[in-house]
Amino acid sequence: MLRSLYDWTMAQAEHKYALWILAAVAFVESSVFPIPPDVLLIPMVIAAPHRAWLIAGVATLASVLGGLLGYGIGFFFYESIGAPILESLGKAESMAEFNEKFNNVGFWAVLTAGITPFPYKVITIMSGWTAMPMGTFIVTSIIARALRFFIVAALLRRFGSPIRDFIERRLGLVFILFVAILLGGFLLVRYI
Repeated sequence: MLRSLYDWTMAQAEHKYALWILAAVAFVESSVFPIPPDVLLIPMVIAAPHRAWLIAGVATLASVLGGLLGYGIGFFFYESIGAPILESLGKAESMAEFNEKFNNVGFWAVLTAGITPFPYKVITIMSGWTAMPMGTFIVTSIIARALRFFIVAALLRRFGSPIRDFIERRLGLVFILFVAILLGGFLLVRYI
């Protein structure tokens, strides 16, 4: 099953609309969608390493624009949309305390969430809810998301063949590690 899913993902990565699909996933991941764009970014760069910078650029731009949607949800629609999303992640009871602390460390929170497996959407919504200065949010989001996507793209561009061989030989292990990192990010949100 994993092999057919991997083969399908690699085929999608080479599809003529792959950049648009990546942009859509990166956009919605920054505000509401639970699956990170790396699921598409990684196979796309492995399949076409000569397009690594374009792929990382599209993911960065779409993610930052999606982050602005998350910011807007937090700023304008927190009670009706933002709160249920954050409640589903187990953050409802600590909102007021977090609001106060968040703006004191907002730059670092956005930077950390933008680079790590921590769900970025939580920080985008919180940034809007706490009314973080928009300029700080945008600049930090650009830095964080560009670091994340361009570092991944650079590593895959440089070491793509061995990485692809490793993934194909140890697909089960790679899948388990990916799921563990994804779940770890959600657990981090729930208990921090």
